[in-house]
Amino acid sequence: MSIQEITTQELRTMDGQEGLIIQGCGGDLREWVDGIHEILTQEGILKKGTGFQGVYSFTHRGLTCLLFPFKEDMELNVGKLALWRLQTHASFGGTWLSDYVPNRLGGFLPKQVQSPAEQTRVKPDCPLIGEDGNIFNLMGKAGQTLRANGLGDHADEMFQRIQQCQSYHSALAIIGEYVNITDANPSRDMDLEMQ
Repeated sequence: MSIQEITTQELRTMDGQEGLIIQGCGGDLREWVDGIHEILTQEGILKKGTGFQGVYSFTHRGLTCLLFPFKEDMELNVGKLALWRLQTHASFGGTWLSDYVPNRLGGFLPKQVQSPAEQTRVKPDCPLIGEDGNIFNLMGKAGQTLRANGLGDHADEMFQRIQQCQSYHSALAIIGEYVNITDANPSRDMDLEMQ
């Protein structure tokens, strides 16, 4: 059984999933995973021969925690698990993923769903690499490129979205959603290829 280390930010993207979180796991994580798996099997919560395929570890406020995610094909007695979790909470700090994220991490992050129009959006090339990196300059050049390609409504939408940004990197990412960012000096690419 693998243990994959993730960040709390990645944990916040797991909306719609469920699992058991064990808090305060010190020492060898493999021993924790094997021990929890053995206890849940002995308690009749996991059917013999079945179990968790992968476990996640993460750190929050100095505590190492383990997430045992539930999979659709698992043979798991959720009623017994809920009772076990309550009975052993003082020892293991067991909680559900769906409780932990809203109460400890501020909630799940909204999923960014693209509309069919966004998925098929034509992105014209825009030479921004090597230009003045001022975000207003880059926005202006991207807007000019969009308008020159008959996409003025996209330029307006891009400007509105960038105005809501909290960081330079977020603004650049939005520009990249509307145009293909290319090098302002194409010969630079050829020089790199020849070396």
